[in-house]
Amino acid sequence: MDGGAAGLLAEGLPALGALVALGLLLRAAWALGQAVWTHLLAARGRGAELASFGAWAVVTGATSGIGRAYAHELAKRGLNVVLISRSLQKLKQVAAEIEEQHGQSTRVIEADFTQGSEIYDSIQTALQGLEIGILVNNVGMTCAAEPVNFLDIPNIEKTLSDIVNCNMLSVAKGIAGRLCGTSCLMSHRRLLLQMTRIVLPQMLSRKKGVVINLSSEAGRHPHPVATVYSATKRFVDFFSRGLEAEYHSQGILVQSVLPLFVSTNMTNNIISNRYIKTAEDFAREALNTVGISSRTSGCLSHSVQSFIHELLCPEWFRLSPLGLQCALALWRKLKTRMPSLKQE
Repeated sequence: MDGGAAGLLAEGLPALGALVALGLLLRAAWALGQAVWTHLLAARGRGAELASFGAWAVVTGATSGIGRAYAHELAKRGLNVVLISRSLQKLKQVAAEIEEQHGQSTRVIEADFTQGSEIYDSIQTALQGLEIGILVNNVGMTCAAEPVNFLDIPNIEKTLSDIVNCNMLSVAKGIAGRLCGTSCLMSHRRLLLQMTRIVLPQMLSRKKGVVINLSSEAGRHPHPVATVYSATKRFVDFFSRGLEAEYHSQGILVQSVLPLFVSTNMTNNIISNRYIKTAEDFAREALNTVGISSRTSGCLSHSVQSFIHELLCPEWFRLSPLGLQCALALWRKLKTRMPSLKQE
């Protein structure tokens, strides 16, 4: 390269850098603006009229946390609700609350997702004849109550099998399970897949329906010390986005919901504030976005937090030793807001 060409290149580098910076800034502004616009439309009631999709909603993991909140909110909006979980006593309690508070009909299905594929035939039989307009695949669980390296997962062999069943297969086929503890990965995936397989055909026959799959902010990127959980939630997000592309033209809305911290049993009942939502507030705001966005953090607060996290903590940093130290430091701070964990 001669001196003239080198000089031209040197002169052009600042301009090129400015263009790249401008492009990144515009991209960031577009992402933030899109998120804010989604929630402004949702707050103005521009989302889908949920009761118009069918008389019944089905909610998995419906006895506590986000699942219970979705069930109540859907009933408040005029839908009858099928509640699926593993505790019959808790199912009856939530069903009674919904009927008393909202005047809607309920049905309960007791199902233990860790028992294998044989449970899905009974679930499918129980749902026959119902005009199901909305399916909420909520059930899920973590590997441990606190961040932990892969080989330090308690009862690792059983836990890995169960978490896959719970967090992944369940969405596509169809059942519910417990929210946290020592079992989850295969169970949730099976429930996700099975429930979708069971409910989707009758939605297609009517050319309308809504499938809401609860993923997580942890599903956007790999998360060390929550590696298995984030991997299963990545599956839920990818499955949802692909399903939306396949069936949107046939009247089916599929939404992937990726919340940050919500105060539930899974998050050790962390104390809520402007950044950490209660399950009730989150479910209300998230349902308002149905029909507006197919992929959402669920509420404005979480959307803004997700944007900032993405901007300030790129993936290379999150996977670095320093990023891991920062994540553990954040956990120690959050732990002080978790009354169900002993403070050290």
